[in-house]
Amino acid sequence: MNLKRIIESEILEVVKPEDIDLTSFKTRDILNPKIWDENGKLKDDIRTRLLMIADDFFETLDIPWVDIDDIVLTGSLANYNWSQYSDVDLHVLVDYKDIDENLELSKEYLTSKKNLWNDKHDIKIKSFDVELYTQDVNEKHISTGVYSIFWDKWLIKPSKGEKSIDVKKVKQKASDIMSIIDDFKEMYHNEEYDKLIRRIKNLKDKIKKLRQSGLDREGEYSYENITFKVLRRVGFLDQISDLENKAYDKSLTLE
Repeated sequence: MNLKRIIESEILEVVKPEDIDLTSFKTRDILNPKIWDENGKLKDDIRTRLLMIADDFFETLDIPWVDIDDIVLTGSLANYNWSQYSDVDLHVLVDYKDIDENLELSKEYLTSKKNLWNDKHDIKIKSFDVELYTQDVNEKHISTGVYSIFWDKWLIKPSKGEKSIDVKKVKQKASDIMSIIDDFKEMYHNEEYDKLIRRIKNLKDKIKKLRQSGLDREGEYSYENITFKVLRRVGFLDQISDLENKAYDKSLTLE
C-alpha cells in the first residue's frame, strides 16, 4: 500500500508493517543548512524572528507577573535527524509555580493557550511549520539537541552518528495501533457515537502514555516515540481526531 495514498485517503485503511516507510528518520551528516550557519549557530535572521514569535505567543498567555526563563529550539531541527516532516519546535520556559501553586492547573491552562495559538496561526520558517509550546523550567530536557535562543548557544549539543532505531518493533507497533481503524469505521457506520468517542479518547491516552514511557526510558529514539511520529506523519492521529469530532457532532444532532 502506498503511504501517499494512505495520507490522502478520507479514512485510513489498515496498514501492514512492511508498508511503513522509516527512511525519513535517517540521520544526516549536517544540521539543516537553512537554519544553522557553518559554525553550528542559529542564523541571525531566524533567531530574531523566533524571538518575535515567542514574545507574541507569551503575550497571549496573559500572565504578566511571570518572567520567561528561556526560549529554546529543540526537536529534529536542532539535531541531525531533520527531514521534510520536521517542525520548528519552539519552547517557552517558565516556572509553573509562578503561575499557580497548583501545578496541574497551570499545566492545563498553558496547554489550552498553546493549542489555541497553534490552531489559529500558520507560521513557517524556511518552509517548516512553527509549533509553540510552554515548558516548566523544572522539567528536564529529554531531547539530545537543545539550543537557547535567549542566550544564542547550545544547552545540549547534538552528536553526529547513526542512531539505532528498532525498525521491526516500530513497524509492528504502528501497524497494530492503526489496525483499530476498521473497528472505528464500523462503530461510526452503526451510529455508536458515544462508544466511538470513548474508544478514541482511550486510544489517544494510550498513545500519549506509550510515547512518554519511551521518552523517559530511552529518549527521542525510543521505539515508542518513533511509533508516535509515524502515526502523526501518516495522518492517523489527525484522522481519529476528525472522526471523534464528527461522532460528537452526530451524537448531539437531532433530526
